[in-house]
Parts: sequence; C-alpha cells; structure tokens
Amino acid sequence: MSEDLGYSPSFKRPSEIMRMRRKRARSEAFSSSLSGDTSITEQSASSPLSCVRPFSPGPLFFNNHTRSGAGVKRRNPFANIENRHSLRNKCLRFDDDGQKAESSTTREGDFHNRDDLALSELMGKVEDMGRQENHKQKDFSLPEDDSLFKETEEDVKAPLLKSPQASSPLSVTAPPCTEYPADWSLKTRLLFTSSLSLSWSEQPKAQEEASGLSQHCRAQFSTWPHNLQDPKSCTELRCAFQQSLIYWQHPSLSWVPLFPRINAERRFAGKSAPWAQDAELQQGLMSDWSASLSSLYSLLKARLCPYFYVCSSQFTVLFRAAALAGSGSINALVSPTTRGLREAMKAEGIEFSLPLVEERTTSREQQNHCDEERQQKNSCDHEENECCSDDRETDDDDESGGSSLSWLKEMGVQDKIKKPDSISIQLLKEGKAVSVDRKPESVVYVEGPHTFTLINFLINCKSVVAAAGSQAGLPPTLLAPVAFRGAAMHSLKARCVNVKSQVGSDYQNMSSMEITGPILPSSLHAITTLLRPAQKGNFSATLYTHTPTAILNIHGTKQQGASGSVDISTFGLNPASIQHLMQPSCLGKTALTQITMNNYSYTWKK
Repeated sequence: MSEDLGYSPSFKRPSEIMRMRRKRARSEAFSSSLSGDTSITEQSASSPLSCVRPFSPGPLFFNNHTRSGAGVKRRNPFANIENRHSLRNKCLRFDDDGQKAESSTTREGDFHNRDDLALSELMGKVEDMGRQENHKQKDFSLPEDDSLFKETEEDVKAPLLKSPQASSPLSVTAPPCTEYPADWSLKTRLLFTSSLSLSWSEQPKAQEEASGLSQHCRAQFSTWPHNLQDPKSCTELRCAFQQSLIYWQHPSLSWVPLFPRINAERRFAGKSAPWAQDAELQQGLMSDWSASLSSLYSLLKARLCPYFYVCSSQFTVLFRAAALAGSGSINALVSPTTRGLREAMKAEGIEFSLPLVEERTTSREQQNHCDEERQQKNSCDHEENECCSDDRETDDDDESGGSSLSWLKEMGVQDKIKKPDSISIQLLKEGKAVSVDRKPESVVYVEGPHTFTLINFLINCKSVVAAAGSQAGLPPTLLAPVAFRGAAMHSLKARCVNVKSQVGSDYQNMSSMEITGPILPSSLHAITTLLRPAQKGNFSATLYTHTPTAILNIHGTKQQGASGSVDISTFGLNPASIQHLMQPSCLGKTALTQITMNNYSYTWKK
C-alpha cells in the first residue's frame, strides 16, 4: 500500500531540504563569526549557497569571488518564500525537453537524482546572476545630474531637515543697538525684570550711601569693571546706583506729594494746607519759589544745569540748555496750554510757535496746492478756469468769516438773513485756536532770549498758582537733576522682589526692581547704564509715563543743530547721559513704554 502511494521513510519534501540547507548555512556562518576566522573564501567554499542572501531574513552568505564582504548582493525586499518554492517546483516538474515528469510513482532514487539536478541548476543560475549584479555594483556610478542629488519640493518645504546654510543662502546679522531714543517725558514708575538677581541694588551700607551722595554733589563719577562676576560685592557699582537715584525739588513738604500736579486733586485731599487761608504764608512761599526759579535759569544759562521742569496744576514747562535735543540755543516747551494763556504770553511779548498746529497747517496747504495744480492741468478752456478761481475765492471768503453773501442774493433772501457781526467773525477765526485747548496739540515752543521773558512771565503770572481747590496757594513744583537755591535733595525709592514668571508651560524665577518717584530723563539713562554690566546685558524695563509730559518729545519748528563743540563736563551729570540727551528725540508725540536689552542690544516700544 505504501508502494502504491509512493511513500518512502526517507522521503523529504523540497521545501524541507531547502530549509535544512539554510539552517546549516546559518549555523556555519554564526560559528565562523564566533571563532573570529578572517578567511571568508574558505567558509564560502564549504557552503553550497554562496554569494546569495536568502529571500527570507537571515545572515549574509559570501561568494568565493568577494573579498571583505564587498559587492555582496542586497536582500530583495519584495521577494517572498512562496515565489521561490513555486520556481523550484516548476524546475522539478519539467525536464529540459519541456515534457512533464513522472508522477509520485517514480522511484525514490530517480526522484532524488532529479531533485539534486534541478537544485544544482537553479543554484548555478542564481550564482551567475549574483556575480553579474556584483560586477554592476562595483562599476556603477551615478551621474552628476541624477535625481538623487536634486532638491525636491519636499526638501524645500522642510527646511528643518537641512543645514542653516542651505536654508538661508546669506544671513546678515543686524548690528547691536547700544542706545535707545532720548525720552524727555517724566516717569512716575519703573519696573525692571531680569533672570539674574537684582538684590545688589537694595539695602546699601552707610558708607556706600554717603559715598553716592558725596559723588553726586561733587559731580564725580566712579568707574567699575564691565565684566562683573558678583555685582553685590562691587562697592563702586552700588555707590553709583545710589548716586543715580538723587534729584532736587522745590518746594519740599514731607506730608504733601508734590508730583504729579496735574489731575492730582485726590492726592491733596485731606492733607493739611495751612497756606490756603493765610495770605502772608502764600506770599512767603511765592517769594522763595521765585528765587529758586531764577537760580535755575541762571544755572541753565551758564551750562551748569542741563534742564529743569516747572510742574503746576494746569501745565508743565520744560527748560533745556543749549546743545540739548539738537537745539543751538536755550529752549522751552509748555504743555498743555489754553487760548487765555497764549494770549497772555503774547501780551508779555513772548514769541512762540505751535509746532503741531503749524505742521498740520503746512501739510494742509501743500495738499491744497497740489489739488489746485491738478485742477489747472485738467481744465481745458479759460472759462472753466475762471469759474474754478471764483469758487476758490468764495471758499476763501467763507473761511475768513463768511463776508461774501453772494449765494444769499441768488436765492433772494439776503434781506431776511441777519449778517454776522464782527464779534461772530472773530469767533469763527479763533475757532481753530480754541479747539486745541488742553490737548497735546496745544504745546508751545519758545526759543532763545524769549525763554528769559517766559521766566518773568511765570514769576508774575497769577494763573500758575491755583486760586481754588486742594492745591490753592501752593506754588508749582521745580524738579532738576542738580542742586539749586532753595532745593531739597530727594532720592527715588527702590524695592526688589523675587517673582515667578510663566515662560511657556514652565515657571521661571525672575528678579524685579520697582523704582517710584519723579524719574528724570538723566536718571533713567544712568540706571539702565548700571544694569547693563550688572545683569550681563539681559533685562527689561516697563516705563510708566506722566501722560501730560509725553508731548515734550516733539521737535521745535525753529530748531537748529548746535554749532561747534560743547563742554559737557560742566553740566554736573554723567557725560554718557549728556551725550544721550544731546541727540534729537525721534519719539514725536509719544513716549517710551518698554525697554528691553537682550545680549547687550536694545529694543524698545512706544
């Protein structure tokens, strides 16, 4: 029965024979790798499947012709063991003549012989194909214009996968900005933050505080190393910080906050004001105040004081010495003003200008001139030109007060309409001037010897002192960076706090320093100059501006550059701060709100 079925105890299927041979070859390759035998040719000679990597995952078999594993055929990732089985079965089922072989009833010896013959032919063909493939791989080289070396659209769309040089052909770094624009507005509060500790600026020693006060009065400025390892142990830095906080003020009343003065009635409410009902006391305060103001102007004229502020309950005046803010002479800015104040200044013979109003008028005239030229070019005949000129004359008459009433005659109602009188015409003319009262556009610019007349006007003008309210009888506040007659020395208040700031999803420890008080432009620059080396060139500052003083950053209409060299050592301030304030401000009608230093380079926001 077993013979009829072609059964033999030693019979093995072709797939089992191939599996055994692969297993034998793997064991031999593994044993050779463990033994450290470097002779690859001898090992490959003993293996029947040389120079062939099996289609299924497995070790690599070496050929007699390969040396050091070079030129070995790679594994075909698309091949399958079933494909190989089917190819082998086809070789077994068909002979060389194309005739179908005998069925399973053939004898066992004939079947094995035919199986070995077919396998040997198959392995020979595979070896020949492997040699040809190895030869092609050795001699093959890609051309220069091959697609493998070309950038595809996906490579361009994914610049992170490429080097920075490939993504940006030419990267130009901007030069660091070592200064920020000069800001002439008064600040009420500064808030500095830094990743490094700011505790070096608080709790000065008695000797450091005394040294800072002495250096300020003597106009001496210490130097410190630019690369500070420990700012808290640098005595010169701590003394210079105390020196930068000092300012001078008149009058000085410890129980009354004298800055700011505009819209500050709540700050004065409930405070004791013995001068309110005492005329003799008011006269004494005004006498001392007049002497202090005259002293300040004398220092300004002699180049011993760079600038000072006059802060009243109605307006603020900034006096600047020659060569500051790009001006060649002493100049002053008054803001905000009213029509009554401007009329009083004209009556005293003070020549002034309204820079923003004149700028707006000039731009409007230029626009009208361009429109007129455009109309003249577009007009074709002379009659249309005459009509246009008549219309323009009519418009001019209407703007000048409405003296031309020809359109009423055309309608036939000239007798029923009452003509405007001279008072109405005058009000119409002054309507534009009144519309800017108490607005930033009402800022007044005074230059040259008229600033001295302005000083006399402020001393004798009764409107600089409030006649009613919580500030009644109190003279304006005088603020200056240097000492003057009747002034009291004050120091800004500094306080340091460690906080946690959210950076992304994490919290980072930050150190903050808050400075409050009337912060002058020179004090702001001196403090930022000290923070530059102390915080390793990385800090940020938030600036809180006294709003009515933001307009003081504008240019005067008659400003001219200072001629010749100016001796800045007599101003009594740090030469670096004076050089900073000598540059014309580019902020216009706005003020700085934020300053950031990153890697010793400034950025700012208005």
